[in-house]
Amino acid sequence: MRYILFALFLLVVGVTTFPWLKSQLPEQYNPFTPLSVTDPPGLITQYKLRRLSKNQDACLAVLDRAKADGFINFQTVASSQGQCPLNGAVRVLNFGSVSLSSSFLASCPLAVSTAMFVAQAASPMAQSVLGEKLTRIDHLGSYACRNIYHRAQGRLSEHATADALDVANFKMSDGETVSVAGGWKQEGRESDFLHQVFATGCPFFGNIIGPDYNAAHANHFHLGMRWFGFCR
Repeated sequence: MRYILFALFLLVVGVTTFPWLKSQLPEQYNPFTPLSVTDPPGLITQYKLRRLSKNQDACLAVLDRAKADGFINFQTVASSQGQCPLNGAVRVLNFGSVSLSSSFLASCPLAVSTAMFVAQAASPMAQSVLGEKLTRIDHLGSYACRNIYHRAQGRLSEHATADALDVANFKMSDGETVSVAGGWKQEGRESDFLHQVFATGCPFFGNIIGPDYNAAHANHFHLGMRWFGFCR
């Protein structure tokens, strides 16, 4: 990881020192061009995703472009105070042609990452592995003012800042529902689909936690923004 970060550092320094390099790099490999939800996974994309957490205006601009291109539909929501305040959150209504079991609250970076997850992992894997179109994602919630694992004591969960979404099922155009609980540990196409979605979606989040991690995640994928590249 240190070598990868050092390579990224050299690239950023190089582009900063020699501005003409910006015009020579494809947008998805240029750390200074705006992120697009269609940018391929990789070090530069992860760097851009990290930067969005520190720049709300830039993050909303990415979402606005994604909305215009049909990748996500969302509404901005008012800030709230209290034990678990929310600032700059949005309500995700759908991912274009992919509907949701219900809308959910998300931090702006989580909304961007989930849009990338659907566009570049869940939808393509449904077509390539199952030969069907992904039509709906069922989730177990995002924002919840609580500690990790609902413990009475301890640190706040990512859900307390709307920085995580728990995905349980994927519904296909033929009516088939692929559930994490029922399909993950089985053999066959459903299991193949779930494992490929999990692996392909990993680079778009700080962490993805699934059934192999512990019993608490036996029935869903936890898609979270904390950490860096933790996928188990």
